[in-house]
Amino acid sequence: MPVYSMTGYATAHGPADEPTPDRPAPLGPTALLGVEMRAVNGRFLDLTLRLAEELRAAEPALRERVAAHVRRGKVELRAWVERRSDAGVRAPSQAELQQLLRVQEQVQAWLPQARALSVADVLQLVQRAPAPGGDYTAALLSLTERVLQDFNAARAREGQRLAAMLRERLHGLRTLAAQAEPLVPQAVAQQRERFVQRFTEAVGLTPVDASVLQERALAEATAYAVRIDVAEELSRLDSHLSEIDALLERGGEVGKRLDFLIQELHREANTLGSKATSLELTRIALDMKVLIEQMREQVQNLE
Repeated sequence: MPVYSMTGYATAHGPADEPTPDRPAPLGPTALLGVEMRAVNGRFLDLTLRLAEELRAAEPALRERVAAHVRRGKVELRAWVERRSDAGVRAPSQAELQQLLRVQEQVQAWLPQARALSVADVLQLVQRAPAPGGDYTAALLSLTERVLQDFNAARAREGQRLAAMLRERLHGLRTLAAQAEPLVPQAVAQQRERFVQRFTEAVGLTPVDASVLQERALAEATAYAVRIDVAEELSRLDSHLSEIDALLERGGEVGKRLDFLIQELHREANTLGSKATSLELTRIALDMKVLIEQMREQVQNLE
């Protein structure tokens, strides 16, 4: 399943008059429907419909269709009717012809000298009258379905691009973690040795039993070594990276879960930086924060 971006755009036009048994297809399009969808990121589905007055009857069905395809994002759907000044001739339906015949018979009953309607008269009257069954819901829903397919295809392409960027950042974080891992025991040993050395120097300045000070120094050095050991943070960071990779591979609605994992990555990188006792570990922690922040910005656009 692809990963979808919450950012997308699609538009399409189609005939407003769909043929039905009571309404034959026009000889030329009398009107065109237009549908446009655009979306940006959002925490939930925020759907705004901007419909022409004659299309408002379709609003509940439109909301249902869009909600079936889109889960999150600030979505705007516009639909309108374009009247054609060069519209072709609409073929009259059987109901219209029967109605005109009845009217003609009534007129001739009162005015026997009135002439019968010609073909030109019939077509002129039909074109002036609104099309029977002027409900554009079926045509609008059909066109909207087409727009939704294009819209989701655009979101999938953008989601694929974002996923590729995230995987690139994941690789960078794993590289930094691999650089930090061998530095951890080395930093712990150096700090432990430095701690013991300082306590040893203090022995000559303090009239206390040296064995007592040495035992205290070892205990303090061990406790300090535990505090600056970042092996646990690196292990959790690797676990979060693997989970992000699995989510991107699975696809679907992963945005909220990824957002949570990015927060966890940031927490581990912060802890790594606060525990760093060397310039190299500090640099690695800062580089991790830069990559994580870049990932956070991209994740905000995923559904």
